[in-house]
Amino acid sequence: MSVAVIIPTFRRPDGLKAAVESVQRQSRPADEIIIVDNAPEGCARSVADAFRDARIHYLHVPEPGVANARNAGLAMTEARYIAFLDDDEIASEHWLAALLHSQAALDVAVVFGPLQARTKARGRLRQNLLNRLYSRPGPDEDQRLDKPYGCGNSLIDRNAVKIGSRPFDTALNETGGEDDAFFAMLQDEGARFGWASQAHAIECVDPRRAGWTYMLSRSFAFGQGPSQTCAHGPRPDWLGVARWMAIGVVQLAVFAPLAVIVSAINARQGASFIDRTAQAAGKICWFDRFSPRFYGRAAS
Repeated sequence: MSVAVIIPTFRRPDGLKAAVESVQRQSRPADEIIIVDNAPEGCARSVADAFRDARIHYLHVPEPGVANARNAGLAMTEARYIAFLDDDEIASEHWLAALLHSQAALDVAVVFGPLQARTKARGRLRQNLLNRLYSRPGPDEDQRLDKPYGCGNSLIDRNAVKIGSRPFDTALNETGGEDDAFFAMLQDEGARFGWASQAHAIECVDPRRAGWTYMLSRSFAFGQGPSQTCAHGPRPDWLGVARWMAIGVVQLAVFAPLAVIVSAINARQGASFIDRTAQAAGKICWFDRFSPRFYGRAAS
């Protein structure tokens, strides 16, 4: 069976180097390691060339956009199993073996592994919010999941799902969420998801992504997801949009006061309420003009 690890990257040479090195150390080696450089100037080529590893394939996709990068990486390989690792993630030694084992044991189309955020943030409240946003603890044992996670630290069995030539929605190039839309599409088609509890990876959070403005924007964008999914589907579900907006109004009324009160007493619980408050606002203000831009041309 052939396995390809796809690593999209955008101007993170140090992070990319660490990610590739972690894939090279796998107890179950990858057959292909595909580096998709999404920076217009192609700055990751020197990093890829320095490895001198025949398994490494470098692909330059100059048109910025995370969906563009993921689509191009998929199109470059015919491997049955596709593992995604981001350029700010470091895989543990048995990461790939654990993903493959759990996928087979659970008989699912896609498996996801745990992520542990690593960075230094000032203040307990900010650190707790950062851990909440960037860590993915998950269950302690392998099991099937009712809903999917994000693309970073995941493995897809191409024999179990139908994937077209461009499965990631390029309309989400700048806002992100292309992986959520992709997995939601697979779920609608009947795909099963699983949790690989031993497929550990570390997410090295860039200090620029640890500021209050960025983190609250990230929570807000995540909250927009359910409303936008209803609005932008093949057949817009406006009743669904109204339902999620109503839920957002109720949540905002509940969580905003709790965020103010609890944050001064309990940093962990306060961070939870801050996150939920921002998500509630996103459910209400789901319109595209309010969507934060994190990727693609917005990051150039």
